[in-house]
Amino acid sequence: MTLASLPALNAALNATSAVFLVAGFGFIRRGRIGAHRACMLAAFATSTLFLVSYLVYHARVGSVPYRGTGWHRPLYFSILIPHTILAASIVPLAILTLKRALGGDFARHARLARVTLPIWLYVSVSGVAVYLMLYGH
Repeated sequence: MTLASLPALNAALNATSAVFLVAGFGFIRRGRIGAHRACMLAAFATSTLFLVSYLVYHARVGSVPYRGTGWHRPLYFSILIPHTILAASIVPLAILTLKRALGGDFARHARLARVTLPIWLYVSVSGVAVYLMLYGH
């Protein structure tokens, strides 16, 4: 794996996390707790791998400027700005949500998960959108 391939890996990890999140939500809605747990742990692991890869890449490369012009530019920043703000908030939210579930505090887990899931899903999906707009793939 080369440094240049990390952005594509990051987008793939974000997309995979989003799939696990949606599947996990679907499983819990159908009462399939074991499948829900497996999907959410996989989403957490995938997002953790993403974060490590993202930090390694940007520690080596730095910030990557957006080079688009016209109407694409405000669109890019309208996705990037909330993505960045929410990405910072999702780390403690996901950890606390997971901690409550693993500790058996399911009532508090479910209440927090109602906040965590849409934010985490937005961050995962918008991360893929940012990648596509930034790297043009």
